[in-house]
Amino acid sequence: MPGKRHQQSALGHGIRLLVLAGPLIANNLAIAGMGFADTVMAGRLGTRDLASVAVGSSVWMVVFLFGLGALMAMSPTAAHAFGAGRNADVGVYMRQCLWLSQALALLAMLMLAQAGPVLHAVGVDPSVIPLTAGYLDAIAWGLPAMYAYLSLRFMSEGVGWTRPIMYAALLGLVVNVFGNWVFMYGKLGFPAMGAVGCGVASALSMWAMFGLMAVYVATQKHYRPFALAAGFEPPNAARLRDLLGLGLPIAVSIVSEAGLFSAVAVLMATLGATAVAAHQIAMNFAATMFMVPLAVHSALTIRVGHALGRGEPELARHIGVIGIVMCGGLMMLSALMLLLFRAEIAAFYTGDSEVLPLAVSLLTMAMIFQVSDGLQVGAAGALRGFKDTRIPMLINFGCYWLAAFPLAWYLGVKKGMGPQAVWIALILGLSLTAVFLNLRFFAIARRRLRPAAV
Repeated sequence: MPGKRHQQSALGHGIRLLVLAGPLIANNLAIAGMGFADTVMAGRLGTRDLASVAVGSSVWMVVFLFGLGALMAMSPTAAHAFGAGRNADVGVYMRQCLWLSQALALLAMLMLAQAGPVLHAVGVDPSVIPLTAGYLDAIAWGLPAMYAYLSLRFMSEGVGWTRPIMYAALLGLVVNVFGNWVFMYGKLGFPAMGAVGCGVASALSMWAMFGLMAVYVATQKHYRPFALAAGFEPPNAARLRDLLGLGLPIAVSIVSEAGLFSAVAVLMATLGATAVAAHQIAMNFAATMFMVPLAVHSALTIRVGHALGRGEPELARHIGVIGIVMCGGLMMLSALMLLLFRAEIAAFYTGDSEVLPLAVSLLTMAMIFQVSDGLQVGAAGALRGFKDTRIPMLINFGCYWLAAFPLAWYLGVKKGMGPQAVWIALILGLSLTAVFLNLRFFAIARRRLRPAAV
């Protein structure tokens, strides 16, 4: 018979989610702070450097997030093992995840090296391509460290220990901002590298994050039950299949969403530097606010996974519902902030008389999809806790690439209706995804409850 933990109040479960998510919120805001610092500091150099960082970061994110999604399999895998008391499995899968991380890093670096010709082929403004390619060449050297860090991070998340993740991200933010100041502006005897210096600083911050996390995991007693350093293990095909079977659909889901936004940024680049700069401002703010429900999403995956590992599907469903409502409510607060202060927010990013009014207009449209964005990320987190990733992958791909992107291209480029029309397509994609992912969550939760009721 299921335990009585599901009978706890919604408030109690919500508080426990927030306690677990607290360090992840700090982590996500620190990561978003890196993007914010990159955008603001590049903006001080001029529209060309800002546009180069905007296009470069869009390309970078598509490649980077595929690896991140594949490695995210470590979190629910560790959560189920930990909930079931199989501590040794946590260490076994983490060591295999490290092998996977380095293979993914090599693949991603090779892909980023080909970015220049691709940008030429899609019609990006030629004036920004050299700086964009230089930015990507520099930031790619941080990938081996970042993917190794993510293996350790998702293991730590899965066992419910999120504090060191916050410490690593805060260190990364400090290194990133300081590095931007040194390499972008040419301080301490270094040449002013502009957008390329931004990539150098980002790569250095990734190595700093990995270094801190590795030392923490190696020295703290919390990790000893998992025998993380039990010995050298060569790649194990069966374990890697387990991770990839769960992680590849997550990767496709994440890239489907992030890739849509990146592709839209490239579409904006074909409309001129002003359009892409305004788009970057609106997207950077929306992404910063998204970091809070994204942390709750991660906490949901952990707590749902722990409950299922203990054999409590009813508790898992209850936690999932509470977390989805929390994510939607948090993004409603973000929408309210945009409603009241969108002009002031845009002015904080730029004083350019051409970029400013367009940025305000796009922030107004970003306000519309905030709640849908919260509901879809909450449902995604709960579903990953159930280890349900394949149908969500199809939902994400269909909503974003069969509905939203064709509409964005048709309205914004083919019909020449401008950046606002492109954002209408983004709103459609996020809203459809929110509806279908939530329907999927309730269906899968009911299915898992049936055996327990027999």
